[in-house]
Amino acid sequence: MDKIRHVPSLQALQALVEVSDSGSFTQAALRLCLTQSAVSRKIQLLESHFGVPMFVRTSRHVRLTPEGEQVLETARSLLAQLKSLEDRLAPQERPFRIRMHVSLAVRWLLPKLSEFYRSHPQVSLSIETVATEVVEPAIDSDAFIHYLPEASRDPDSLTLFKEALVPVCAPGLGDASRPLAAVQDLIHFPLLHRSADRNDWSRWLSANGGRPLEDYRHIPFNLDELALDAAARGLGVAMTDRTLAGESIERGVLVIPFGYPLETRGIYALNLQPSAAAHPDCALILQWFAQQAEQHDGDR
Repeated sequence: MDKIRHVPSLQALQALVEVSDSGSFTQAALRLCLTQSAVSRKIQLLESHFGVPMFVRTSRHVRLTPEGEQVLETARSLLAQLKSLEDRLAPQERPFRIRMHVSLAVRWLLPKLSEFYRSHPQVSLSIETVATEVVEPAIDSDAFIHYLPEASRDPDSLTLFKEALVPVCAPGLGDASRPLAAVQDLIHFPLLHRSADRNDWSRWLSANGGRPLEDYRHIPFNLDELALDAAARGLGVAMTDRTLAGESIERGVLVIPFGYPLETRGIYALNLQPSAAAHPDCALILQWFAQQAEQHDGDR
């Protein structure tokens, strides 16, 4: 009956999550601002409650037992639900959280944030970045910005800008002996890729009369940010979205050496999470993003 009436403490469940994530009782204690012995006691409480060990301990590391894995899964779910409930009941006490790709945050949003905070000093944004190609929505975010290969039919999806591919490089990359003035000159320079699949360069070359992709030298990266920085340093010519390179082009750090933007069907879109509606600044923030989208269309 005791186990029915009493449930494990939340602090004990938090300790289980931290030890599992860090693989160390010492690191978990630092994160929780507790002593190592206090963390050990909390894990012991869980083991006493369930009657099974949570971890297998060795001199070098700790790992969860099969029973510990089951408790961990439930602990994560409970803590996430409590956090979500707290955010819904008291949204004014936290910033509006937006999840997006790191290159989009650095190249598109960051240059706009000064203007946003000048206009809305009372609003706080929390930007969470990921480096994966697909930006998945998260339970602890209010909105996420992601790339879609074609326009969404979802009425709640706000298109921020359409993808248009352009080659970019450092000013003066070519010279009289090795010019960079036309597509055929690319054979003398490495092509910088923002992803391993090389699809962007392949599509652009096909549309602009270039050679097959295998005829060129290549330097692959996994982020726009890395490819654009490499281009600015004179390593070669990068293929990227015109909007993402926009600020660097305006500052003269990068130039479009030739050619026309290749408009794909892809878009970058903002989608709200269910928790967003309860946030007091949601409407204002959504309006600001809509203005950025309208301004982008007007500048084209």
